[in-house]
Amino acid sequence: MSLLYASEPVQFNSAAPSCDCLAHVYGNAADHPDRERRYPSDMTDAEWAAIRPLLPVPAWLQGRGGQPEGYCHRQMLDAIRYLDAGGISWRAMPVDFPDWGRVYALFRRWREHGLIAEFHDRLRGRVRERESREAEPTAGIIDAQSVKAAASVPSVSRGWDGGKKVGGRKRHIVTDCFGLLLVVAVTAANVGDRDAAVGLLQRLRRLHRDICLVWADGGYTGDLVDWCRQKLALTLEVVKRTDDMEGFVVLPRRWVVEICQAQCTHGVCCRAVSAVSVQMRRLYQPGGRVRHSRSSASSRWSAWAMSRWGQQLSRRVVIQPRLIQA
Repeated sequence: MSLLYASEPVQFNSAAPSCDCLAHVYGNAADHPDRERRYPSDMTDAEWAAIRPLLPVPAWLQGRGGQPEGYCHRQMLDAIRYLDAGGISWRAMPVDFPDWGRVYALFRRWREHGLIAEFHDRLRGRVRERESREAEPTAGIIDAQSVKAAASVPSVSRGWDGGKKVGGRKRHIVTDCFGLLLVVAVTAANVGDRDAAVGLLQRLRRLHRDICLVWADGGYTGDLVDWCRQKLALTLEVVKRTDDMEGFVVLPRRWVVEICQAQCTHGVCCRAVSAVSVQMRRLYQPGGRVRHSRSSASSRWSAWAMSRWGQQLSRRVVIQPRLIQA
């Protein structure tokens, strides 16, 4: 979708606001008190400088109606990051943040308009460019992992993975060669990898037209390889273990997506790494009520994954990224 972005902090003629976000400069955010940044999830000044140009210009500033916003954009993002990092409910938002209802309304509005995924994609493109790569990837890696579900997860959206002996849900992801998320989907654990890959790869082709090669494990063999070539003009290359391999062996290309799965599950490598496995157990509406629809749960989890990976990517933009040798 076509959006306008503020590329540079504007010059304000009156007293300098405490923050250079659009809500402070043009809106009514100055009417609310500032907060002291005290939590590990709060953005640093360097992270805010990298993120601010990527934020969408609100409708009221473009003359499309609505009242000027009354809450600082930086505080709102810090509140979302705090909620995601701590795994709390919306109503448990600390009092030094804006009211939880305001924060949730912003998050919901961004999610419904696809701004969370777009924000994540723009950050991912900046990370890739800093590694001397094109912003849009040309190859990806697909994988799936079953995750145990909490007792509060409804039976209509959970299943039993007989191969892994896990009851719950299964996350299906495609990453680029740096292990950065491209597309995400969530199904019940009893859904096969090949069945879920059909819709996932279709969405991958629609969102990333430059992708022409996807690596996969042995669970994606069979008619799926021919279907990808004929229907999507996409090469699905299966990387298998050989019979003489014993114990743990790092397989070419495949290890990148395994690192991504480990980050999702255990939060390794970086304190800001994705905690989407926590969100797998927290597909809640405000107030803690579980969403019962599979499609809404998948969409909800994808939005959380994007927002959490956006937090990680913002740190990788301002901190020299670790080059992953593919």
